Amino acid sequence: MRRTFPNRARVYFCSLAILLVAAGGAAYSQVPQSGPSAGSPETAQFVQLVLQIQAKAKILESSSGMRLAFQKLMSAHSLPPGSVRYSDFVLVRLLFEATRDAGLWNLHWDITNQPPNSDSIWKQWQNVKHPSPLRPTATAECDELSALFAFLAERAGIGGVGLFWPYANHTVAVWVLQPATGPVVRVVVPTSQIFLEQTDMFDTKKFDPWTQRTIYEYKRRDVPDSFVLPKPLFDFFLLQVDRYAGASDVTLQELRYFREGVFLGRWTADQAATEVLKRRAALGAGAPEDLAALWNFAQDMRMSGSE
Repeated sequence: MRRTFPNRARVYFCSLAILLVAAGGAAYSQVPQSGPSAGSPETAQFVQLVLQIQAKAKILESSSGMRLAFQKLMSAHSLPPGSVRYSDFVLVRLLFEATRDAGLWNLHWDITNQPPNSDSIWKQWQNVKHPSPLRPTATAECDELSALFAFLAERAGIGGVGLFWPYANHTVAVWVLQPATGPVVRVVVPTSQIFLEQTDMFDTKKFDPWTQRTIYEYKRRDVPDSFVLPKPLFDFFLLQVDRYAGASDVTLQELRYFREGVFLGRWTADQAATEVLKRRAALGAGAPEDLAALWNFAQDMRMSGSE
């Protein structure tokens, strides 16, 4: 039986601003800081977020969701053992799930007509003092989401990540792998579901990344290491990773659609919780990480539903 998910009700379009992409990357953006100074109990610096992501990625290496997703990638591209560092893959997949539309960090896609960088996202995040599972933390277009992913990946130590335009009005990210033997591999990282179906996930084949001659590595520093985030938002980001990031691709995709449905008002929080618990019951003796992620989502919805 085919799975059904809440679907988008409208056609999406993304702005393209190719000339603004920092392909060679000397640009360095300083988003104006406001509120408590860096290092205060109410804030946390960007460099701390990077360090925490790296630490949590190490823990996630043992999760069933990560292991299965890695095996899927290696098999899809006929890559020999040892040709891709598993630790790199875990970081990339973690950041993909965090920064995608309706992903772990509650970003929300909409038309913004902003340049293809993540500056506006960081500005919005500075004002999120009370994050909620029911609300987006920031609104951004496809090129902004892809730039955010690419920036975080590069800052976390992953090379070869850049932007790709499968259409003139759409942007995704691409991770370029260069195995010691064999051809170069381009992995599509779709930080939104625009032009994609529910079955299209990380490394989707819907877009051919070789139609773009060069994938320029994203080297732009969208914010400095000293950039400050509200501590409640910082803690929310890390908690979301703990509660969800070890689950399987299928479970995370399901939750991504339910989360989006709540953002858009297609589901109430209680409706989403009830439906997710049905999916959990149907799994039976599924992977512990999947069962936990579904349970956590339902609890998040119900505990936050009165907001």
